[in-house]
Amino acid sequence: MSERPIDLRSDTVTRPSPGMRDAIAGAEVADDVLGKDPTADRLERRVAGLLGKDAALFFPSGTQANQAAVLLHTQPGTEAVCEGEAHVFHYEYADAAWLSGVQLHPVSSASGRVSADTFRRAIRPGDRHHPTTSLFCLENTHNMHGGTVLPVGDMREVRALADEEGIPVHLDGARLWNAAEASGTPLHAFAAEADTVMVSLSKGLGCPIGSLLAGPAPLIDRAWWARKRLGGGMRQVGVLAAAGLYALDHNLPRLGEDHDRARRLASGTNAVAGLSAEPPDTNIVMIRIADGGPDPEELSAELDRSGVRILPAGPGRLRAVTHLDVDDDGIERAVDSLSAAMGRLTRG
Repeated sequence: MSERPIDLRSDTVTRPSPGMRDAIAGAEVADDVLGKDPTADRLERRVAGLLGKDAALFFPSGTQANQAAVLLHTQPGTEAVCEGEAHVFHYEYADAAWLSGVQLHPVSSASGRVSADTFRRAIRPGDRHHPTTSLFCLENTHNMHGGTVLPVGDMREVRALADEEGIPVHLDGARLWNAAEASGTPLHAFAAEADTVMVSLSKGLGCPIGSLLAGPAPLIDRAWWARKRLGGGMRQVGVLAAAGLYALDHNLPRLGEDHDRARRLASGTNAVAGLSAEPPDTNIVMIRIADGGPDPEELSAELDRSGVRILPAGPGRLRAVTHLDVDDDGIERAVDSLSAAMGRLTRG
């Protein structure tokens, strides 16, 4: 195929821009395991400032940063409460149980907007027959609910409950950048309602690798130990941190463009017979296939043959994610390909 593929599988598929590659090439580095890499230190201080936290620590992945937070907040044999479609529950390989000895307790919500009342009902009674509730986990934006924003007011109610019960709160904020852009709420306002916050550089911001865990200084000092235990210590990590600093300067301010294109993709999808999509909060579009339509895997494979990549996301739906490597023409091509693919698969 002569045209470049339109890859909407995730906002993690982006490739470093020429400017980001220049920043990587020119990064000042040192051994971050034996001492401190100066570029990583700059990035950690900057992200901590954006989130209103004392300190932050660079991790190679969001999963590792989330699991470090579980290690820091809990004890083996306890239970962490999370939303039922949360990344920490579905897509982190049962790491809370494997690495921390912690059971996850999933609870249901409407569109990922889990309420304080739902968390309250999930707290164990504290008798000898039940595990102790040791952590609340929130996710913002919520991946599998289509990039929905959990409003800061809802988070504040969860935090008030957590404080009342003496339970810490961890926020999986992999796409918190998107939540802030879409809602107009500052990053630090969201982060204030959690003890620790993970943010990702490789989702939406166009970096090849990297996430950060932010929180109180004593806890982030201990996070260094947790990262080491999980194999996350890296040497001249400034080559990756430089990409993060570049992204905060150049890619963070343009996230609204991705949200606009996601809305156009959803609108175009709704014009395709047999498909529908809710208007997204941010950059994730959940495409639903009408009853009797093709399987998601079948439709995804047909789209791939036309140069458009969209992932199946469970029974009757696909997930498309907009990002800086997909422009307006790419959205038009994706909608045209959806229409053509549905026509071929449902003809006759």
